[in-house]
Amino acid sequence: MQILAAFDVDAVFLTVSQLSVRSGLALATTHRLVAEMEQFGLLERQPDKTYRLGVRLWEIACRTPGALGLREIAKPYLQEVQARVRQHTQLGILEGHEVLFLERLSTRDAVVNVTLVGGRLPLHASSSGLVLLAYADAAFQDEVLASDLFRYTDQTVQAPEDLRGLLQQIRRDGYACGRGYIHAEARGIAVPIRGVNEVVVAAVSVVVPNDDAPVTGFVRLLQAAAQAISKDLHAAYAPPNDPAAPPGGRYRTLVSSSLDSMEYLPSAPRPRVRR
Repeated sequence: MQILAAFDVDAVFLTVSQLSVRSGLALATTHRLVAEMEQFGLLERQPDKTYRLGVRLWEIACRTPGALGLREIAKPYLQEVQARVRQHTQLGILEGHEVLFLERLSTRDAVVNVTLVGGRLPLHASSSGLVLLAYADAAFQDEVLASDLFRYTDQTVQAPEDLRGLLQQIRRDGYACGRGYIHAEARGIAVPIRGVNEVVVAAVSVVVPNDDAPVTGFVRLLQAAAQAISKDLHAAYAPPNDPAAPPGGRYRTLVSSSLDSMEYLPSAPRPRVRR
């Protein structure tokens, strides 16, 4: 995990020596682990002797019922929001003291936005993060508010007492709106997505110009998407004998495709996986 975590968006190709330094592992240990990880496809060696994360990681991750399952379920609704907004539409989940973005849809001429797929932002500085923080338990909120809170602009809410008031407002209103919290020209608007037992599991948001356009239309659009995603989440993870379970099985909610494809997919023969 230390070796995998050494890679990031600014360091996608690393030598063994760089991996040793960034992971904090001894060089000999790094050599041995990298060789084993390459053997299993978790890392891939390049012609210049650098390494990158292997496609095998993506293949395995795509089978998880967690973040990527959520992303697949949400994708059609994110696309509908983006078709209306024509700026940025995003999906984020809670990961430590940050929001981890699973998806971002954007147009070329959209307002400035620092979000990346697989990237993170501090909870207190982004609309998605604020929504996730607002619905977290009190002990976690105290922990975050007591930490070192980075300030992007003069508008970033940084004082703990101000943040507490903002979180109360978000719970009352059902959405977060951050005007210029990360960039003066951008405004983030986010609403919660609820999973099983009505627990907030994610946030769907848009990043739009920080102008005088009313926030109400964006909020209604996002809330409709969030409700639809929540409904599909419940269906996807309901037991097979539950009335909420989809007629076509879990594939019906995890994949968006033609009716013929959806009817064939659950019964399609599976080739043996080579070990």
